Amino acid sequence: MHDLPQQILSWFATRSWSLHPHQQDMLARKDAPATLLIAPTGGGKTMAGFLPTLAELADGSHAGLHTLYVSPLKALAADIKRNLTGPVAEIGLPIRIEDRTGDTPSSRKRRQRADPPHILLTTPESLALMVSYEDAARTFKGLQRVIVDEVHALAESKRGDQLMLALSRLQALCPDLRRVGLSATVDDPAAIANRLARHPDPCPILMADPGPAPDIRMLEVSDAPPWAGGGAAYSIPAVLDQIRQHTTTLIFHNTRAQAEIFFHNLWLANDEGLPIGIHHGSLDRVQRERVEGAMVRGELRAVVCTGSLDLGIDWGDVDLVIQIGAPKNVKRLVQRIGRANHRYNAPSKALLVPANRFEVVECRAALEAARAGELDGDPLPPGPRDVLCQHVLIAACAGPFSADDLYAEVTGAGAYAALSRAAFDACLEFCATGGYALRAYDQWQRLLQRPDGLWQLRDPRATARIRMNLGTIQDTDTLKVRLRRSRGGKPLGEIEEGFAATLTAGDTFLIAGQIVRYEGLRDMTVEVTRNAAKKPKVATFNGTKFATSTQLSDRILRILNQEHWPELPNHTADWLALQRRVSHMPRAGRLLVESFPHDGREHICAYGFAGRNAQQTLGLLLTKRMEELGLDPLGFVATDYATLIWGLERVTDPHALFDLDALRDGLEGWLAENAVMKRAFRSAATIAGLIERNTPGQRKSGRQATFSSDILYDTLRKYDPDHLLLDITREEALRGLVDFGRIEEMMSRVGDRVDLVRLSRISPLAAPLLLEVGKIPIKGTGIERLMAQEAEALMQTAGLVDLAQ
Repeated sequence: MHDLPQQILSWFATRSWSLHPHQQDMLARKDAPATLLIAPTGGGKTMAGFLPTLAELADGSHAGLHTLYVSPLKALAADIKRNLTGPVAEIGLPIRIEDRTGDTPSSRKRRQRADPPHILLTTPESLALMVSYEDAARTFKGLQRVIVDEVHALAESKRGDQLMLALSRLQALCPDLRRVGLSATVDDPAAIANRLARHPDPCPILMADPGPAPDIRMLEVSDAPPWAGGGAAYSIPAVLDQIRQHTTTLIFHNTRAQAEIFFHNLWLANDEGLPIGIHHGSLDRVQRERVEGAMVRGELRAVVCTGSLDLGIDWGDVDLVIQIGAPKNVKRLVQRIGRANHRYNAPSKALLVPANRFEVVECRAALEAARAGELDGDPLPPGPRDVLCQHVLIAACAGPFSADDLYAEVTGAGAYAALSRAAFDACLEFCATGGYALRAYDQWQRLLQRPDGLWQLRDPRATARIRMNLGTIQDTDTLKVRLRRSRGGKPLGEIEEGFAATLTAGDTFLIAGQIVRYEGLRDMTVEVTRNAAKKPKVATFNGTKFATSTQLSDRILRILNQEHWPELPNHTADWLALQRRVSHMPRAGRLLVESFPHDGREHICAYGFAGRNAQQTLGLLLTKRMEELGLDPLGFVATDYATLIWGLERVTDPHALFDLDALRDGLEGWLAENAVMKRAFRSAATIAGLIERNTPGQRKSGRQATFSSDILYDTLRKYDPDHLLLDITREEALRGLVDFGRIEEMMSRVGDRVDLVRLSRISPLAAPLLLEVGKIPIKGTGIERLMAQEAEALMQTAGLVDLAQ
């Protein structure tokens, strides 16, 4: 074994363990400036990352911090600490290991800055806070290695951009710092390696043996899935049967609401009282930790969960993963599959459960892609400027800085390598003054330039407020939920503030797997009591609604256009065959638009396969265009694959509707006044430091923050339309919230190949859309026309028309 001290070799020998080839390779590359290791779940990635550290610390000669481990999840950092501490103690290595997250007591955080451990396990937010202190150089003195776990998950979010800027700051403090990235699921290794390395240094990619192919199948269920919806209640008996047959099962859902509803239905059917838990991000931390502890001890037969358990926590006894609902992208599916049989060279076992009829096709496409090892993903965008503005403020908290040095530091982060000096200076100017329209207000005058050219905080007391608002995770506005007692009862978790506002005393809802009754709001806390009802009024959490990836959509279209579907259940194959007989099948490179009458209204259905956000945006833009053309739309509904619109007039010229320039012009006008832009502005302004969510002694409610951000947005639009944050807001809204880029990509691929098919009745593929929730009414000329017709009919009935004449 390469370069391992004798005491570590002896420890391996007593267990008859040997290093995997990629672990030996990581030891051989221990001095490389950067390395990206891609290894399957259960393949010992974390050990591979830490072996060089353990070897270098074995003789006890290193003082202070040696290795920093960064994870996307606090729970993962705690899990790694547990898994590292045991072997280190058994071997007898003189190594101190600690974690530092949002849950760490303040006293320990202060001590860690002055007396850091040899290995510190943390998160991007905590690291950003640490580099903001003026004593950061002392804290990180001697730092040799940084290990970024689940690097793919971080690279695709603003948390990853924040992390890479912090690493650039660390590299300036510790020039010989070595970087290691660990991941099991990377669709574009070169892009991730580019983000990990200090630009323009190379980052070699080490690919481990992928191990045996996973055992993935569709769950066989006697009942056919429903036509629409996401609950998959029809599968409960079959899922319970699988739980009985396995030691521990993880049951993944795409949203927290779906997880809560499924857990509730599962528990009602659990006549044997099998121990089953629920885990998601809105539950109280104590409850999450209780479930995690029970998992580690092997006390649970199943856990219903969301993305909170996607990443690499080592649940050794999990032998089955069930994905409820289509996974929406293959990378997420592969990541979740890897939670089962978390051992090297043991195939993971997973079952897919489509929630509705169309998801049968989508699950089949995801299953085939996972078997083929085809991971999906979008190109990584350049580093966002709101995160850069926050980093400028972080640098100022640490002490006076040179703009030239900070620019060099920032462009050393791969995501910001192409950042122009003018763009950097614009961010610096914003941090200093707030921008042209806001420079007259003292609260946004935060930086000043000294006579020697260095920049510093105008008021050193601002450091506390800046640190309180660091981070890129934007909360949905939530309120704590507690069981009612005289002195404050047991915390259950959080619900959205908007949902809480709809509740009246006596309403019941789901949280933490139980039905509770809303009693009232007290000190910004939702007070509830337990309720014995079988059915709640509603489940709460919005959660994340994932969009189907473009790669998965392409594969779905290929399946739809097969001549026969022997691999699909008969009910789904018959449904698709009927679609082919009465209409057309959607095809790649063409846009199918069906037109048909239904329930006294004219309908069109456009099959764009562009993802839910884009299809919803398409609905908004098409109905706006229909208004302009006098087609009187009344409403629409969207899914990942289609947009269905109903109105009073028949569409005869689809090309007039789908003109890309007209859609783009419509988007500009719609965005300018829409709440989507205000939501994007609020997020960017909070990250960039213009809006404070937290101030000493108080925290703004979501409504207060929304109110102040709306005023700022309207002010800047009126007096400073070229303001940096408005520019950032538009970029964010187009890319994330409305996904217009997918519409542009779809239309550029389609061109003028728009196929309008007139039908005498609704088509098989369009029918499920009428059952979808989330229908959006259009309050335009169509509604006015209907009201006028109704008024005319009433007048006729009352015999008043002749009198009026």
